[in-house]
Amino acid sequence: MTPPQRQRRQPKHEPPSPAPRESTGDGTGERPPERLYILTGEDGERAPIDLVTLIVARADPPPSAAPEQSALLRICQAPLSVAEISAYLNLPISVVTALLTELLTAELVQARAPVVRQARADRSLLEAVMHGLQKL
Repeated sequence: MTPPQRQRRQPKHEPPSPAPRESTGDGTGERPPERLYILTGEDGERAPIDLVTLIVARADPPPSAAPEQSALLRICQAPLSVAEISAYLNLPISVVTALLTELLTAELVQARAPVVRQARADRSLLEAVMHGLQKL
């Protein structure tokens, strides 16, 4: 399943003037990136989820939710794995895990174990399919 696609904005006729860059003191003129602990809050206990755990939103994002949490809840209307969420939000797995822990605690999302398929198909099923194809 794919999440809802964002609509591209049409370019305006006049390009906006570039925003003034804040100096970092190292002479490059670039702004330092945000630290990931700003997004995740205190480092605490994490939920036992892995890359293939399916996440489904149980409710709409509350007004008090952080932008990353709101985005996560919007894209999880259909089941998505933690790896897919990380890719869609362009955030590291560790940050997504911390955000999901907070949402699981608040009962805004539900974690489901992935569907495990058998390693080998049942022999009788394969034989039935083979005989059915031979009769065609």
